[in-house]
Amino acid sequence: MSLHTDIPTRGQVSRLFGTLDPACVSIYLSTDPASTGAAEQIALKNLVSEAINQLREAGSTPKQDIADLEEAFSHLGEDREFWRFQARTLAIFATPGSMVTFRLPNRLVEMVAVADRFHLKPLLRSITFPQVALVLALAQNSVRLLEVLPEGPATEVTLADLPSDIRDAVRISHVDDQSPRGKSQSSAAEKGHLRAYCRSIDQSIRPLLAGRDVPLILAAADPLGSIYRSVNTYPHLAHSTIQGNPERTPDGELADRSRKILDEIYNAKMLDIHDLFDRRQSEGRAGMDVANTARAATYGMVDTLIVDIDAVTPGFVDDEGAVVFSDTDDAVAYGVVDEITRRVWLNRGTVLAVRRDQVPGGGDLAAILRYSF
Repeated sequence: MSLHTDIPTRGQVSRLFGTLDPACVSIYLSTDPASTGAAEQIALKNLVSEAINQLREAGSTPKQDIADLEEAFSHLGEDREFWRFQARTLAIFATPGSMVTFRLPNRLVEMVAVADRFHLKPLLRSITFPQVALVLALAQNSVRLLEVLPEGPATEVTLADLPSDIRDAVRISHVDDQSPRGKSQSSAAEKGHLRAYCRSIDQSIRPLLAGRDVPLILAAADPLGSIYRSVNTYPHLAHSTIQGNPERTPDGELADRSRKILDEIYNAKMLDIHDLFDRRQSEGRAGMDVANTARAATYGMVDTLIVDIDAVTPGFVDDEGAVVFSDTDDAVAYGVVDEITRRVWLNRGTVLAVRRDQVPGGGDLAAILRYSF
């Protein structure tokens, strides 16, 4: 079993946040990579029916637009090849004239939202903590790049320019394949060979990593691991290393150990955010009030927004940032916190989409401001 994922880029999310249409349909559907897709197709039909009913009850969407949406969802539901390759959640964003899908590694709450803008807060979970990593298993006699997902086996990534070993990258007559001992390994020439080998690998994987922020986890023994770190150009190389010769470590074990490193990265990130929130709150530059945060987001004051991905509070936010809450979640009202998220995002703020118990204060949101009111 393997997960087939499409992690959205910042540009893709920005385009979705910038979409305003009277009939925006957002669907989050639970999927199973081991399924044939039959159960998911039935679940999708039910969610689409709910969305269409909301549009019809609102009465403001032309019949042709509704028909176009129904046709687009029908084509997607009948695409057998598409349903064969899924991850843990399928996110679908549709208007009468467009449809975008993402297969996400995160297990998200199944839902449908209809409004004049997309409901994107859950989608941001895959960016906040993608639970995806690349593992560079580096030894003198071999090198391989693995993609690791939240579960299942690691998948080797094929790169045409990746050297097969140090001899493939550097013209040398002899290399000591053992741990560093003896004069040859410690000599300046030998270290130069290792450095050239590492630079060749860094250059080979650079195009794949360009524009991405997925953690790269190094599996290597020293001194090769230290030398690679000295020439690495990827800014998201994890601080922790999977120690030992990866040639003797099965891919499954590398995957398990890399997931522990991913958890360490995420926990450290959230601890730093909570510490910063506490400091800024004491300075009057942080808070948890939805109405105040809406005003701050409208005027570009929010530096970092932490939101509960599952909470939906229907209502409206006007051009001045004033909030009006709604008793009904229909095709007219939208998610207030989702709209606050949109404004923070478009003002180049940082958004962290987390579970409720990871939001400072345990509410719908928490905000760290660029400056105080």
